[in-house]
Amino acid sequence: MALAVDPVDFAGLARYGLFGGLGHQAYLRRAEEQLTALHRQGLEVHLRVLEAGDFEDYCEALGLDPRMAAARVAYAGDPELAGEPFVYAGERLAELAPVLLDDHRARLRMSVACAALLDAVGQDPDGQFRMAAVMRYVTSVYLALAEGAGDGCHLLTLRCHGPEDGEELTSAVDVCVEDGRLQPAGRDTEAFCVTLAAGVASGGEGALLLHGDPAVGGQPARSDRADGGAEPVGTPPGSSAADARPPRPPVRGWALTGGRLRPMSAHEVFDELADDAARGLPFPPGVDPRPGFPLPGFADPVGGGGPLG
Repeated sequence: MALAVDPVDFAGLARYGLFGGLGHQAYLRRAEEQLTALHRQGLEVHLRVLEAGDFEDYCEALGLDPRMAAARVAYAGDPELAGEPFVYAGERLAELAPVLLDDHRARLRMSVACAALLDAVGQDPDGQFRMAAVMRYVTSVYLALAEGAGDGCHLLTLRCHGPEDGEELTSAVDVCVEDGRLQPAGRDTEAFCVTLAAGVASGGEGALLLHGDPAVGGQPARSDRADGGAEPVGTPPGSSAADARPPRPPVRGWALTGGRLRPMSAHEVFDELADDAARGLPFPPGVDPRPGFPLPGFADPVGGGGPLG
């Protein structure tokens, strides 16, 4: 089943008469009744987000009439679309809708990143060998970031693009560590790792930021600062601002250059946050820009690139 859980998508598709004149809330209530009945019968129901633009493009590509129920069924079950459908487990639709949307968006990001990764490594045996090496490396980086972040729920953000004006890829994931143990990860983690792998394999450029958990109060994630950390955002690092302030959540950063990650300085982290704000992202208030800590290096088994010094 393909569900129009987003009200904007619903409005865009209503003009095809797909919903029998129902409003969005009434449509969701009817869909929940159908899902509950099917689940009680022991049937496994797979869900996919019915996205207006994607559905219209799909119908045009295959010569389907978007007003016909058969088009929705084909769209819902097409294995060529991004990722496997979401398996319904009896949840209330009000609770399931945001999870389904997040899962859908993560799958789309992962699909785009997978295509970029495959394009970078190639389809021959050497390419498959290199892809496996890149994914092992990315996994080690993710675990090192979680270890360095320490306890709490932290946010990792990544943007990267190919060296020759390639398509920009972005990803974000919450990394939660409790008593030194990394908590189970979801689809966003898969999307993040594949996106980073695409940036590494393509020799891409970009930036990775680790936003510390505000609840932790800005304590250093690692003891790699001799000066106790940079001043809070609002005053560039190294200025003479007063230090008599409560601890601020730290933000650490790494630059992706030529497909290799290197720790940023506190100044570079500050500049990256400012650049993000210029691109329309919210500027995190009162953060403490800090340099990134060392991450594992990557030795390209095929491309000849050596490990990061």
